[in-house]
Amino acid sequence: MSYNPQIHHRRSIRLKDYDYTQEGAYFITICTKHRQCIFGDIKQGQMKLNFIGTIACEYWKEISQHFPHIQLDVFVIMPNHIHGILWISHTIMRENEPRKYGKMVAGSIPCVIRSYKSAVTKKINEICNQKGISSVWQINFYEHINRNEQSLEEIRKYIINNPLQWENDHENPGDIYEQHELLLDIPF
Repeated sequence: MSYNPQIHHRRSIRLKDYDYTQEGAYFITICTKHRQCIFGDIKQGQMKLNFIGTIACEYWKEISQHFPHIQLDVFVIMPNHIHGILWISHTIMRENEPRKYGKMVAGSIPCVIRSYKSAVTKKINEICNQKGISSVWQINFYEHINRNEQSLEEIRKYIINNPLQWENDHENPGDIYEQHELLLDIPF
């Protein structure tokens, strides 16, 4: 079936008129596909990364190397999702073309997250000897544009304390080891 924009479209969850290249703090949440717990486990309130989780963590730490206008704040890799704050420290220079809703803008938060997700997926597929593209991630991501210091401090506390709350988290599927075999053939 050929592409038909009336059928093949996905509703964006980004704010339609917001410029995601603006300076400021962005609280990001990225979930794994089917909420699989592939990054490790929580033991006594602390996240214990497995090999795949270590890849996700190291690639997150490298975001600023690939996007110098992005600064990292607190983040946590959880068994099936990532929470982190990314700061756009300065607006990057770009051509004066009108922004089009849904079009990827170089250096924007959606561009940074897409690049991150792609790099992690590629590395995991390479390690697992997956043929073709086996996605690790849920489509899209969630963001909250921070607007004040109090909110930022509350978000930081939430991220830091997230592993302590895992037992009561509705995203906690229970025994994660049963899930490892569901969708990805990942050596743990």
